Amino acid sequence: MFAPLCSAITSSVEELVHLQTRLVAIPALSPVNGGTGEHDKVAFLRQYLHQFPDVELRTYLAPDDRVPSGSRPSLIVKRPGASSRTLWLIAHTDVVPVGDLNLWSGDPFVLRRNGDTLIGRGVEDNHQGLVSALLVLRALELTKTQTELSLGIVMVADEETSNAWGMEYLLEQHPEIFGPDDLIVIPDFGTPDGLAIEVTEKSVLWQKFVVQGKQCHASTPDQGVNSLIACSALVLALDKLHQCFDYRDPLFAPPYSTFTPTKKDANVSNINTIPGQDVVYLDCRILPRYDLQKIELAIRAICDSIEAQYHVRILTEPVVRHQAAPGTPPHAPVAQALAASIQATRQQKPYCVGIGGGTVAACFRRRGISAVCWSTLNNTAHQPDESSSIAHTLADAQTLAHLLLTGADAPA
Repeated sequence: MFAPLCSAITSSVEELVHLQTRLVAIPALSPVNGGTGEHDKVAFLRQYLHQFPDVELRTYLAPDDRVPSGSRPSLIVKRPGASSRTLWLIAHTDVVPVGDLNLWSGDPFVLRRNGDTLIGRGVEDNHQGLVSALLVLRALELTKTQTELSLGIVMVADEETSNAWGMEYLLEQHPEIFGPDDLIVIPDFGTPDGLAIEVTEKSVLWQKFVVQGKQCHASTPDQGVNSLIACSALVLALDKLHQCFDYRDPLFAPPYSTFTPTKKDANVSNINTIPGQDVVYLDCRILPRYDLQKIELAIRAICDSIEAQYHVRILTEPVVRHQAAPGTPPHAPVAQALAASIQATRQQKPYCVGIGGGTVAACFRRRGISAVCWSTLNNTAHQPDESSSIAHTLADAQTLAHLLLTGADAPA
C-alpha cells in the first residue's frame, strides 16, 4: 500500500503549489496582531476538502468578539479507518505579521516560486505542515487506500498568540475529539535534515514593561524624568538574567534560557519632547528546571533597582505565561512509531530534541497526553522572505503516510 501512496504524493507538485498559493493569499492574522482571524482561510479549506467524499468535516467556533466573524474557527477533517484509533496531524492556520516590508523581495502575500523554493508569509509556518497532511489525505483518496488507523487533520486557530481560541479551546470544550490511544504529531517544528523529533519545550514568558517618568520640553530636561533613558537602562539590566539562570541542557538548542528584548511601543511623536512613558517587551524562553515565579521575582528586583536609580515607576505585566509542560517520553508510542517511519523513509536514525519555541504540543502534554513535533524545515519562520521546500513537503508527506500505515502496531 505504501508504494501507491508515495507515487501519488510524488506526483502532486502542482497541487502543492496551488494550495500554497491560495493559503498565502489569505492573511490569517490574530486580532492581537491587527488581523481579522482565520475565517476566510478556513472557508477556503472547507471548500477544498469537499472534493473528498469519504471524509468528515467539522468546524469548531471559539467565540471572539474582536474579529468581524465573531469567532475563531478550527477545522477538523477525519478519514475513518478500520479502527477508531486515530493518527492526528495538527497544523495551525494563523500566521504572524510580515514586519518591515522593505526587507521582503516581493509581496509577502503573493506566492513566489524559485525552483524548489516557495516564498511567502506562512509557507513554512505552518502551511508546509498543513499541506503535507492534506497531500497524505489526497493520496489516500486517489488510491482508495483503506487503513487500520483513522486519519485526522486539525487545522487550528490562534497558535501564534496564545492558543486560547484554538487548541486550548478544543481541549477544554471538546475533549472527546481525541482518544486516549491516539497518536498525535504536530508538523510545526523541524530541522533541515528531517531527523529531529521534538519531545519537550521551554517555558515561555512574554513580559511587558511600562516605564513611567515625567514628560517635559526637551530644552528643559531637568523639569522632567526621561523614561527613555530609564527604559534603556532597564533593557541592559535585564541581560543579567542570563547570569542568574545559567543552567545548560544539551537537549535544547540553544542549551540555555534566553531573555530577549524585542518589541518597543512608540513614545512621543516629536523630537523636542522628553518622553514620560516607554513600553518594551521581553521574550523569555526558559529551561523547564526553572519555576517561572523565580524568574518573575528576579525581574522585579531588577525593576526595583532601576526605579531607585532613575526615579521612575516600572509596571510589569505578563502577556504570555506558560510554565513548561512535562515532556513526552522518547519511549512513548507516538515517538517510537514516528522514529521508525523516519528511519524507514530516510534511512537515517532520528534523534529527540527540546526547543525554545512554543507549539500546541504543550497543550496536550499539560493534560498528560503524549505528542511530538516533527517536519523538515528551512527554519525561516517569522523572517522576511519566509520559505519552504517542495521536496521537503513531499518527503514529509511520505513519512507521515508511512506512519499512518504502520502506526497501528504502536502499543496502545
